[in-house]
Amino acid sequence: MIAGNIFRWIGDFFKWTFSFSFDMLRLDLATKDAGWWISNVVNWLFLVVLLVLFWYWMKESARFVKEGTEDRA
Repeated sequence: MIAGNIFRWIGDFFKWTFSFSFDMLRLDLATKDAGWWISNVVNWLFLVVLLVLFWYWMKESARFVKEGTEDRA
């Protein structure tokens, strides 16, 4: 019973901590009649970070292929 309560408390903690900011963002944008661009800023930021990391990964992969060290164990 105690273990079940601990996991329930952890779940509630993360639910209220991390979803709070997105709930406030949703309420704030709903009241200001925000457009599509403003309401998707978080998604666009994630996309930009993903593209930068993908570019870096491809650059490093090309460097390893050029050096011939990509399959050494």
